[in-house]
Amino acid sequence: MNENIQSMTQGEISQLLKALGQPAFRSKQVYTWLHKGVRSYGEMTNLPKALRDVLEEKYPLHIPKVVRKQESAKDGTIKYLWELSDGNCVETVLMRYHYGNSVCISTEVGCRMGCAFCASTLGGLVRPLEPYEMLNQVLFTQVDSGLPISHIVLMGIGEPLDNFDNVMRFLELVNSEDGMNISMRHISLSTCGLVPGIDRLAEKKLQLTLSVSLHAPTDEIRNTIMPVNKAYPTEQLLAACRRYYEKTGRRISFEYAMINGVNDTPEAAKTLLKRLKGLPAHMNLIPLNHVEESPLKPSTRQAVQTFQKLLEDGGIPATVRRTLGSDIDASCGQLRRKYTQQQSQKE
Repeated sequence: MNENIQSMTQGEISQLLKALGQPAFRSKQVYTWLHKGVRSYGEMTNLPKALRDVLEEKYPLHIPKVVRKQESAKDGTIKYLWELSDGNCVETVLMRYHYGNSVCISTEVGCRMGCAFCASTLGGLVRPLEPYEMLNQVLFTQVDSGLPISHIVLMGIGEPLDNFDNVMRFLELVNSEDGMNISMRHISLSTCGLVPGIDRLAEKKLQLTLSVSLHAPTDEIRNTIMPVNKAYPTEQLLAACRRYYEKTGRRISFEYAMINGVNDTPEAAKTLLKRLKGLPAHMNLIPLNHVEESPLKPSTRQAVQTFQKLLEDGGIPATVRRTLGSDIDASCGQLRRKYTQQQSQKE
């Protein structure tokens, strides 16, 4: 059983309360309160004070603190930098769409995947996040913004499949009927291509959307920007994607950051079409966010449009992701990196 009550299922809380001599109905009360984003047991007004005191002593709540908050003047996107109970920080981004409010959460403090275009990985991996630390990003973004969250993207700092068990528990919690009850079909999980993790996820047969960060049509190009490709080359990755589709029936979404002169040529688009033939897929073309420490530059608008047309003419649906939060350190990991650099300069 998880030691932190915020990471427990309702069944586990029921066992905990039973051991404390509490009636069965209390477990739903406690669980529901925890999934409303309360900051203390004192807010759980339908619980006896004696029980609240016991829970406070035995199972203290760990609530993240907002240390930075940036709101885009262009599109209302809000970026949060949360400080966790151990002093580490993670980022969460709230994005507003016509279909609802989507929150992009982090799954690790830092990342060890080493992708050349990503700020999240520059300091390496510090530690995985616990289930409740992922859940709290959703809950307290909703509480702080006052906006209801309907969609979740696991695409912030960290590699979700590198923290597999904790991510699976988070998904169980956020999907639960007495919790936030967010549909799996409204959840997207992004991976840089950990093949064993994709196969494990396929066995779960969840109805979420798997987003694979492909970013290149060949090993030659992918090796230069994504070290993970040396462990799981594109042939292995695409084979895993085909197995995933066969197991789940869910179309794969491929993420493709458009990098000037690297992966955005017509030849690259044609190679992609050949390699993805027969695999139900959707290509999400992403204008590259500039990262100060990276020499990579975004593709021109013309190159993106040409690339998109070639894919669509070849039978692969492709959309260009709308750039949100471009005026607020949009690239994931930048806000955390700037904050930690500022803190270290003070010491």
